[in-house]
Amino acid sequence: MTTMPAILGLYEAHLTVANLERSIEFYRDIVGLEFAKLIPERGIAFFWIDDKKTGMLGLWYAGSGPLRIRLHIALRMSLDGVLASAAHLSAAGVTPLDFYGNPSSEPVVIGWMPAVSQYFADPDGHSIEFICVLDEAPDDNFGMQPYSKWLERHPGGATARA
Repeated sequence: MTTMPAILGLYEAHLTVANLERSIEFYRDIVGLEFAKLIPERGIAFFWIDDKKTGMLGLWYAGSGPLRIRLHIALRMSLDGVLASAAHLSAAGVTPLDFYGNPSSEPVVIGWMPAVSQYFADPDGHSIEFICVLDEAPDDNFGMQPYSKWLERHPGGATARA
């Protein structure tokens, strides 16, 4: 039997949206993704993530019916980017959230990875996460707490993987 070639990463994710124009503006103007293409007859818009060789997000118009699915995607960012994102989101009128969906002015650390994450919701209620995996050793006992609590336990500061 042959071995499957290694997967290098996730290239593409798709979300359903109730208002395609509103979502295009959100992902372009607030999240900062590069708009790639609108296919009006299919009700879909595409965005590049990093560059076209790295990743893509598709938004599909699904209408405003009562049965809606809310999904989650995580977008990889630098440590400085994740740390600055709460202020940017707030300035754009988007509420930064902690892991549990509560308003938060700072990102959280997921101890078992460890990773710094900033959560927020898009206009359709999808859970969006900016994430940066840290170099420090995992700490299962840490759970999921604010970044400032991580720094208290790791006084040298956090470092991120390249």
